[in-house]
Amino acid sequence: MCQGARFVHPLLGDGKPDYSRIVPCKCAARETENKRLERLQKYSNLGYLVKMTFDNFDPEGKSKDAAQKAGVRQAYEGAREFARKPAGWFIIGGPSGCGKTHLAAAIANYGLAQNTPAFYITTPDLLDHLRASFSPSSDMGYDEFFEQVRNAPLLILDDFGSQSSTAWAKEKLDQLLSHRYNTRLPTVIVTSVPVEELEDRIRTRLANTEFCRIFTLGSKAADLALYNWAPGFELQKKMTFETFDWKRVNLSLEQRQNLEAAYNLARMFAEAPENWLVFAGINGCGKTHLASAIVNYRYKQGKPALFVVVPEFLDHLRSAFSPDSKITYDQLFEGVKTTPLLVLDDFGEQASTPWAQEKLYQVINYRYNACLPTVITTVLGLDEMDARIRSRFIDNKISTLFNLDVPDYRGDRPAVKRTIRPGRKSN
Repeated sequence: MCQGARFVHPLLGDGKPDYSRIVPCKCAARETENKRLERLQKYSNLGYLVKMTFDNFDPEGKSKDAAQKAGVRQAYEGAREFARKPAGWFIIGGPSGCGKTHLAAAIANYGLAQNTPAFYITTPDLLDHLRASFSPSSDMGYDEFFEQVRNAPLLILDDFGSQSSTAWAKEKLDQLLSHRYNTRLPTVIVTSVPVEELEDRIRTRLANTEFCRIFTLGSKAADLALYNWAPGFELQKKMTFETFDWKRVNLSLEQRQNLEAAYNLARMFAEAPENWLVFAGINGCGKTHLASAIVNYRYKQGKPALFVVVPEFLDHLRSAFSPDSKITYDQLFEGVKTTPLLVLDDFGEQASTPWAQEKLYQVINYRYNACLPTVITTVLGLDEMDARIRSRFIDNKISTLFNLDVPDYRGDRPAVKRTIRPGRKSN
């Protein structure tokens, strides 16, 4: 017991006090240690992530596939090695829910335990803080905050690739990463975007294998959803630009020109997806064909894309709450919300319930703020949409709204002659 004393005299070898020195008592030393850890945790910006350590990370992963298990194990071992001796850049990629953030937080928490300061922040939050720091009421000025992030002894940058793609955002991130690359500061980058889809400058730096180590987590199901059609889309697989007929003989010249313009717009988007493309029109006008053609084009180029039928997506979200669901609600919702290229097909009246409206608004608002490439097909008129969603659809800075003013193409097909067999009646 220290009995209220803050400092004590250490003992000599004969057991007598050494009055020439004083040291903190055990209680004072413990209090100092607690304050040190508290300061480090406050600086780290980890929040609830302080609970994510290597000890409570499953190095075998959730997949039953041996190759996927091996990939998770390699990333786990690589993260532990980096945490013990932070040097260079450590990149963790993969879909939402695969454990990327847990490993990144574990690296930071290991460093805190070793008295190594680490600073964690998501990329969208970083840009928001930088913008807010220009305000006179900001607690920390722009220069001070940017300098703190730029020279952090260990920086963990989460959600990289989901941020706004404005010129200003690109410039700030390039300044940050160029500085840390040139000064060789240890950096952890967490991304759901495939490395080959990142900006050219960051991708060039990641190609330096002597300085950067890249690990990708995720299951085969997640990879399939990004690079191939999921089961049940046999019809959409055949909807390509080559099979799209914009010269339909029953159309007027004006209607053919309208359909050709939609076709050209879709092709340009497929070649270089950027911002939003919204196709509106009646059922059967060709909007789903064009949206599917965009996805098929991307798959042929080996690029990720996710095609989602909105009513089915909402059904899957509801079923994800079930204990028997093979995928959690968060995994499904985050996967759709953050995918590099998303097609929302048949956006319509199913969004009329408050719950459905809120879920779709969350997806749309996230992708709007992050400027993620998105294709939407709908039969709704603007006046039939939720006001919050409508305002994003009509924002011509990010969204191109095109109305297909043509009739249902199914009416162009020749009638199928039916043979009535003897003894049977026609329905």
